[in-house]
Amino acid sequence: MNFDGLQAGILLPAFVAGLLVLATHVPLGAEVLRRGIIFMDLAIAQFAGLGIVAVHAFAGEAEGDDIWQAQAAAVGAALLGALLLRWTEKRAPQRQEALIGVSFVVAACAAILLLAKDPHGGEHMQALLVGQILWSTWLGLLPLTGISAAVLLLWFALRSTRVAPLAFYLLFALIVTASVQVVGVYLVFASLIVPALASGGRLLPAWLIGAAGYAVGLIASALFDLPAGAAIVLALAGCALIGAMFLSRDAVRMRFGKTWWRREG
Repeated sequence: MNFDGLQAGILLPAFVAGLLVLATHVPLGAEVLRRGIIFMDLAIAQFAGLGIVAVHAFAGEAEGDDIWQAQAAAVGAALLGALLLRWTEKRAPQRQEALIGVSFVVAACAAILLLAKDPHGGEHMQALLVGQILWSTWLGLLPLTGISAAVLLLWFALRSTRVAPLAFYLLFALIVTASVQVVGVYLVFASLIVPALASGGRLLPAWLIGAAGYAVGLIASALFDLPAGAAIVLALAGCALIGAMFLSRDAVRMRFGKTWWRREG
């Protein structure tokens, strides 16, 4: 156990990065569960990653102005993926989950092929999957903060309108593109699905479960010198299990002797 790893200068920006990711991913994750398209985030995150990998493969390491080229490629690939999945949802809704899975596998294999001859390809793929949340800085979080605020505002403004389905896919693509470069594909999926699943779609409990998972995972990573992304995913799962047990209807009725917790209908 290494207490020297508990450095606020590293852990606090990483924790705030997690809170920013949760701010948007919890409500969007609840919508994903409602729609029954659980693996859409993995597919769109992989599309965004494919865009980044393509720029790296054909243009080398992103520096200076090339960083914006990589960002544009990531956003463009994610938006194209989102539009494709929205089109398949309209044309074959009963096969949507299968098509999402196929899209993820195709995008992932395309990324692997693009990195096949890169001597650092394994490192790039690992960074894409598990992220580099411990590298977060206060200045580096400003773009994610702005995008998160805009996505939240637009989502809650548009979700009840007729453009809601398309808006959902496009906003989903934008925020996943931003977050996957900070926390990686696995944490994007876990942040979207695990808290919302454990809370039954209730936003406040989901945010609290997610925040607890990020805090526990980051502390465990620092104390035991573990990969942060993987530690946070496991901590999210553990906090979700505890939260789901506490929030269960039977537990609430036994604890408070009331039935008002039961959902209407």
